Amino acid sequence: MWLILSLCSAIFAGFVSVLGKRGMASVPSNLATAIRSAVALLLAWVLVLVSGVGSELVSLSARALIAIALSGLATGASWLMYFKALKLGRVAQVVAIDRTSLLFTGLFAIAFFGEANNLAFKLVGLVLVFVGTLILVWQRGGFLSESLAWLPWAIGSMAFAVATTLLAKAALDSVDSTLATALRTVVVVVFAAGIAWSRGEFKGRASLGRRDYVFLGLSGLATGASWLCYFGALKLGQVSLVAPIDKLSIVFAAVLAYFVLGEKVSKRGLIGLAVMVAGTLVLVI
Repeated sequence: MWLILSLCSAIFAGFVSVLGKRGMASVPSNLATAIRSAVALLLAWVLVLVSGVGSELVSLSARALIAIALSGLATGASWLMYFKALKLGRVAQVVAIDRTSLLFTGLFAIAFFGEANNLAFKLVGLVLVFVGTLILVWQRGGFLSESLAWLPWAIGSMAFAVATTLLAKAALDSVDSTLATALRTVVVVVFAAGIAWSRGEFKGRASLGRRDYVFLGLSGLATGASWLCYFGALKLGQVSLVAPIDKLSIVFAAVLAYFVLGEKVSKRGLIGLAVMVAGTLVLVI
């Protein structure tokens, strides 16, 4: 089941990147993240009510609540940086840098969660995915010839993404994944909205058109679905296996970016994608 949830998470995450890019054409990135997260929050709590897991709220330990809160803060910081990078750079390259979090997440999971079974295959798979990511980022005529203003934001997004997964895994040992996702999304919304408000971005919401809201709404639904699937997979499976499959979202994002945004991937980029997929298959098999 964790495998199916991981694949669904990757597919939805691919839609998040492209829909988010389309929805930010005239919207400040922090405000866009706040709106998107609010939609994801609504979806998460609807599922909490439908599934009936809300009753577990009263039995949550302080340790679990702290881990969920920290995971939410890390998620908020990661997404704010991620969509800032998307606003400045190309989807395939931004997603690729962000997805290098896989290597560090896998290594930390092996070290701290004892996920050392089939260690050789895991290490080979992680390295292949990392190398494939670097190949994709270093596209001829794309990486060095363009402004690198997006790069620090993408690197920051990657670092906080690692913290998000490790903290969430720590919390999921004693919390239903749907409830944990709903709680951490509350933190994300408050964090993102606070940043947007402090920068005066809410003043520009009156100028948003129907198209902006449609794309941000769809991106928010995709975000919520991706988070629910991802943390459901983390609850059932190993971090070092779930994370690599989720990072296949870069493949879906690159394909969608080509058809929706017209962003072409070079031959070198295609080789990078192929190496990433090969590395993921090594990990899973």
